[in-house]
Amino acid sequence: MKTKLMFFLLVLFLTPLTAQQKKPFSIDDLYRIKNVGSPVLSPTGNLVLFTVGESNLKEGKTNTDIYIMKSDGSGIKNLTSSDKNEYAPFWSTSDDKFYFTQESQIYQYDIDEEEGTKVTDFYTGIENPLLSKDGKFFIFSSEIYPECGADNSCNEKISKSSADGPMQAYIADKLLFRHWTSYKEEKEPALFLYNIEKNEVKKIVESNWFASAYMLGGDVKFDVSPDGSEICFMKNPEKNIEASTNADLFLIDINGTNTPENITAQNKAWDGYPAYSPDGKYIAYKVQRQINYEADRYRIAVYDRGSKTSKILTENFDYTINDISWSDDSKSVYFTADFEGYTPIYNVSINGGTIEQVTSKRSIFGYKILPENEIIYLARSIDKPGEIYKWKLKDYSEKQVTFFNKELLDKVDIRPSEQLWVEGADGKKVHLFLVKPHNFDASKKYPVIINVHGGPQSQWMDSFRGDWQVYPGAGYVVAFPNPHGSTGYGSAYTEAISGDWGGKVYEDLMKVTDALEKLPYVDKENIGAMGWSFGGYMMNWFQAKTKRFKCLASMMGIYDLKSMWGATEELWFVNWDLKGQPWNSDSYDKYSPSNYSENFSTPTLIITGERDYRVPYTQSVQYFTALQTLGIDSRLIIFKNDGHWPNGIKSMPLYYNAHLEWFHKYLGGGEAPYDSRELIKNIAFGE
Repeated sequence: MKTKLMFFLLVLFLTPLTAQQKKPFSIDDLYRIKNVGSPVLSPTGNLVLFTVGESNLKEGKTNTDIYIMKSDGSGIKNLTSSDKNEYAPFWSTSDDKFYFTQESQIYQYDIDEEEGTKVTDFYTGIENPLLSKDGKFFIFSSEIYPECGADNSCNEKISKSSADGPMQAYIADKLLFRHWTSYKEEKEPALFLYNIEKNEVKKIVESNWFASAYMLGGDVKFDVSPDGSEICFMKNPEKNIEASTNADLFLIDINGTNTPENITAQNKAWDGYPAYSPDGKYIAYKVQRQINYEADRYRIAVYDRGSKTSKILTENFDYTINDISWSDDSKSVYFTADFEGYTPIYNVSINGGTIEQVTSKRSIFGYKILPENEIIYLARSIDKPGEIYKWKLKDYSEKQVTFFNKELLDKVDIRPSEQLWVEGADGKKVHLFLVKPHNFDASKKYPVIINVHGGPQSQWMDSFRGDWQVYPGAGYVVAFPNPHGSTGYGSAYTEAISGDWGGKVYEDLMKVTDALEKLPYVDKENIGAMGWSFGGYMMNWFQAKTKRFKCLASMMGIYDLKSMWGATEELWFVNWDLKGQPWNSDSYDKYSPSNYSENFSTPTLIITGERDYRVPYTQSVQYFTALQTLGIDSRLIIFKNDGHWPNGIKSMPLYYNAHLEWFHKYLGGGEAPYDSRELIKNIAFGE
């Protein structure tokens, strides 16, 4: 009897919990997730570096360490377990040393001695360090005072004198005087070379595009030739850069003594993110064709350094390109691309020809090509946070090699998704993901939250995200569609939203809502909607055009299009998407929610950031003022230290909690885990 009992307990212990046995996902669980970074391959291909970030919700802090493992996934070890953040590792010329960034300076780590040593002490900090192939120097970008150049003491002296007190005024003589979350002051972005042996820094060239604020994405905006003689970098050659998306690629010798040579001057649209081929004969880069259209699809081009000519490899590939990298033999280029809610890896020969999809439909966020026809990459899915995987090209199979979130997945119900296609505007199919709530019972009816993405030229993906789990964990069905304007469904589908903000995309979303209402488990009397950026605009447009939603949540949303044009910084966006300026385009009146206040009636949560210069927070204040004056229940939350994207650990907990409070109030449900007003006081918040 005792033996049978022990056997039963052993089986019970080893049997994974079902979704019903696991606990529902909560805000606290979101901050228990370990955030795994992209793999960085050693020179021999035998070792892999990657980062792992962990959060402390109560203290409002995150910590990132660097891990190492063999390329087969064995021997995982934390190399930098300190209370400081170590990130952006890159290898030296051998497998025994690598570099990393800590507190904006470069450190070298000796694997044999298990010790890190500080290498640089550049006062204004170091961004995007890139090591030369021979390991003798690396180049990096930094924002310095122009009169100081690479003079450390000069930069320190001016910076400290500027820091004596807060700036009482800003003086601007031209536009783009502020960007994202900061005002442009006296500093200028520049590219530098650090000689490792001599411990010397010298300035190479200046370019606004070196500043991390100027563009989204993690791609490096410069590269060094394999022989170490030349640098290719990005620069906008236009005078009025606030209204131009143009960027060109320039070549300059490593000593910075020659006049930079513009190799893409013939294209007045965007060219950027250069990558030299391993043999040094070519430079691959991303290119756009439409002038001043920032969402034009990215293509891959290759510049032949011998003939000084360029050709586009992916003109007939109708999806926007993301990360690019060379094959070891310099004969082809690998890349990821947006495709129907995924970002799989593709390959194209530099001679052109067929584009081959080399992985399955996966949401991939960083990859390296291994020997023996293997790829190692970071991937996420709706029901699984990021982990590192290996892909075998020969047998088209995948193997997971890290399991940092296994313990959480074993205990918490992280919900999978389903996919639907609904007929939308112009007979086009609209793709949407659907996540059902914890302990889903098909015989019951559930409230629904529709989440509209921003961009608007972007895509919801099969990728882990807090919204996809926090609300299902609290009892809601969550739907996130990719209407007209989304990437991943062909360029014509993406382009259809420009000049038509309240047209086809709105029709798509109404038809998606119609389809959701027909699902047997949906409570059609309790449907709410939420959105961020353009998604926030669409919530405000819903307010103006329909009464079918019980409540709305508008984050960083646009309310009045005319005042938006006058207050945003990147004028190329509104000029293109609204087809001109307020005095020569009827879009500003036709599609401005502020012009339809007589139709307003839906209770709305509004969230914004005081340092949001993309969609200024005054847009939200205007909207809140209108709702309050009309007697419509509404709540306004302003993150005083945040811009378009609130701080993930200090501000986003309030974001999720405030949504739960609002949805519970109007769609039914239990209590939010925190009181939002108390949350502000008790969690290290917004500092």
